[in-house]
Amino acid sequence: MLLELFIALVLGIIAGTFTGLAPGIHINLVALMLLISSPFLLLYTAPVVLACFIVSMSISHTFLDFITGIFLGAPEESTALSVLPGHQLLLQGKGYEAVKLTTFGCFLGLIILILLMPLTLIFLPIVYSYIKIGIPFMLIAASLFLIFKEEKKFWALFLFLLSGILGMAVLNLEVIRQPLFPLLTGLFGTSMLLTSISQKTKIPTQKITPMQIDRKETLRTVFAGVLSSLLCSFMPGLGSSQAAVIGKETAGKISQRGFLILLGIISVLVTAFNFAALYIINKPRSGTAIIIERLMPDITLQHLIIFCLVMLIAGSISVFFALFFAKIFAKNIYKVNYPLLSLIIFLILVIISINLSGWLSLLVLITATALGLIAISKGVGRMHLMGCIMLPVILYFMI
Repeated sequence: MLLELFIALVLGIIAGTFTGLAPGIHINLVALMLLISSPFLLLYTAPVVLACFIVSMSISHTFLDFITGIFLGAPEESTALSVLPGHQLLLQGKGYEAVKLTTFGCFLGLIILILLMPLTLIFLPIVYSYIKIGIPFMLIAASLFLIFKEEKKFWALFLFLLSGILGMAVLNLEVIRQPLFPLLTGLFGTSMLLTSISQKTKIPTQKITPMQIDRKETLRTVFAGVLSSLLCSFMPGLGSSQAAVIGKETAGKISQRGFLILLGIISVLVTAFNFAALYIINKPRSGTAIIIERLMPDITLQHLIIFCLVMLIAGSISVFFALFFAKIFAKNIYKVNYPLLSLIIFLILVIISINLSGWLSLLVLITATALGLIAISKGVGRMHLMGCIMLPVILYFMI
């Protein structure tokens, strides 16, 4: 069994590195393929081994995913907010430093996870038993808080409601397979790529510079990251983007570099706590967690300890992978025709959407892309587009 777990860990790191560096290839897709193949795989191995592969892949993906978000502008929802500060550093020739900051934040998140897990196991079930009745009202409060923090409140509310209506329509269309792929790809991926194409962005020569951090600011980001991650990991519909905005408000005034560290911390903690929620509250809070629940309906404390060890090892190795590939990107990105690269990635995402979700998904992709473009053109935070998931979840709990 130990050898099988080790192989699953290594394969998970390789898969997470691939999905992190390949725009549009999400870990949910790989995990789903694993679930489909599980009747055959379980003839030769145990469910916990397959689960460890998913956990390892998820953590490695979290570290590597910031590279494509910062250098290519093709983020997923979890890294969407890294594009703005990361892209600004990229245009200053400091894209490598931006990735280094998010990687540092991710590793901090891993250390915090291991230190906090015992306390989380003790206190969170008690807290959750009191707050679960008020989940829809807390989601409404969180959504309103994020909307009223925007300068353009009307557009934030408009995009939240419109994306919510789109989400309800798409999630109830049984003819579309994997409806979240074209929905989230349009809102957070293709809209950014089309913007890069239209603006004809030119990337300057990148410098391999040391990371600049403020220790006091980092301490504030750690506190804010932990608080917002715990809140969003156990609340359905809230993800890394919402946690980042809540965390930023909690941390007070922080720099671009501090925000990138905060994003790294939150991304790892939200991913990790999603798996912990399977044991602590017996509810999955992400696509990969749902698949692990299908493979292993009964998660024990021993399983959770194994998951934590896998996350620690996979994350520690992924630090070196992230910095290695970030250096390759930094040394070569200025040579690339950026608008052409964005167009190629855009076409790849369209092809993947058709193959994964069918031709009707193009309608979803086009509509979602239009909403993403409105958010970008109006200068409104795209985390409000997560109304596509939050609004259906709120209505589900209230009706």
